[in-house]
Amino acid sequence: MKRKFTCTIAVLIFGACAMLYYAVWAQRNAAAFADDSQRRSGFDAAVLQNSLQMVEDGRKIFRFDTFGDESFWGDTLHLHQVLNTLPPSTALALGLKIDSHALSPSLIEAIKQGKVNLGDPAVTRLLIKQNSVLGVVGFFNGNGTLRSVGLTCALCHSTVDDSVAPNIGRRIDGLANRDLNVGAIVATAPNLQPVVDLLKLADAGITVSDVLKVLNSWGPGKFDAELFLDGKATNPQQVTNGVVTGMNVPGATLIPNARGLAGHNLHTWTGGWGTVTYWNAFVAVVEMHGVGTFFDPRFDDAAQFPVAAAAHLGHISVDPDHDQVTGKLPALHFFQLALPALKPRPAIDFDPAAAARGDELFSGKANCNSCHHEPLWTEPGWNQHSADELKIDGFEADRAPGHAYRTMNLAGLFVRERGLFMHPENKGRFYHDGRFKTLLDVANSYNDRFSLGLTDQEKHDLVEYLKSL
Repeated sequence: MKRKFTCTIAVLIFGACAMLYYAVWAQRNAAAFADDSQRRSGFDAAVLQNSLQMVEDGRKIFRFDTFGDESFWGDTLHLHQVLNTLPPSTALALGLKIDSHALSPSLIEAIKQGKVNLGDPAVTRLLIKQNSVLGVVGFFNGNGTLRSVGLTCALCHSTVDDSVAPNIGRRIDGLANRDLNVGAIVATAPNLQPVVDLLKLADAGITVSDVLKVLNSWGPGKFDAELFLDGKATNPQQVTNGVVTGMNVPGATLIPNARGLAGHNLHTWTGGWGTVTYWNAFVAVVEMHGVGTFFDPRFDDAAQFPVAAAAHLGHISVDPDHDQVTGKLPALHFFQLALPALKPRPAIDFDPAAAARGDELFSGKANCNSCHHEPLWTEPGWNQHSADELKIDGFEADRAPGHAYRTMNLAGLFVRERGLFMHPENKGRFYHDGRFKTLLDVANSYNDRFSLGLTDQEKHDLVEYLKSL
């Protein structure tokens, strides 16, 4: 009995010790776990804060940062001299857009009532001074006239919703301005000699008159970035499925959207250019003439890029203290990847029943999903194809390092098909050069090129599905 009692006491003492040990261990580790949780929360909070800051910084850069390019557009080409005498009516006809958020309520009301003098250049200068003209940043004299002007990403890659009046409304970042006549705007510059001198590296006989002819051939919603690399102004023979559909077609391509690009590798019309941030650096430094650094030794190929090779455009370097581009690339990239494609409205932008049938065709008989993989609508990875694969001419493809065409993003096609946020005459236009007026034209062409055997009803349903993306 005594031994049994002693054993019981021992068990109780052991249990008490174990409980005491566990209590001490739990207390100590609870503090450690709390510290670890706090650390993890701190890290997560830093990520969230960094994300928000990157979007905010990127938005400001995209909308308002000239990267110092006023030294070219204003100080060299003297574009500001034109803007000083440009009435708003002409500016709007050239496709410039006005952000209503930057305007006072009284001015918005006056615009709606037709009380603003659209023939007065002073109104143009006022709009620029208020940062309401998308992509145009003015530098002013004391008397209110412009002494220089710079351009930003938003000039080409933003538009408005026309909620106040045509060309005037709430800003839509990342949606290409299909009305913007870039060539016609550049053609108004008083001093085009620097452009002529650059292009003379490919054609010694080129004149100002020749350059004006090329610029004015582009038309609304188009730009020719490669012109300043290879000097090629026209596609000698546009071909689709073995049929010549145009001769000496202007080399300019449609301005691409900067929306819906998250998850994409190659992102512009043609292959091999690189990611979004590559293109940002290239455009900011080489095309916009901002003050920054850009490196691409592929431009040393004088056979493909005679202008770029002679001008050493792949080897532009600025010391960090004066570089106005490089430090802004991360935030600009982050912001652009945060821009989603616009969402279509069922029964307004597309027919839901027809789209449901088209969905089956997209992944089945029409075989679209073999390249336009859902939900990216392009291939994950190296998303490009040769001109021969597509059964079209290779003019634009061969101006790119990859000698190929990129598989384009399909999200948001309904905007172009329906002509939203653009002048009616500029609606539609598909493929890089806009050779197909409507999505049905695209469907007809693919049906012929690849012998899909689609009926008229199936093509209609496929188009409705494309409009639903």
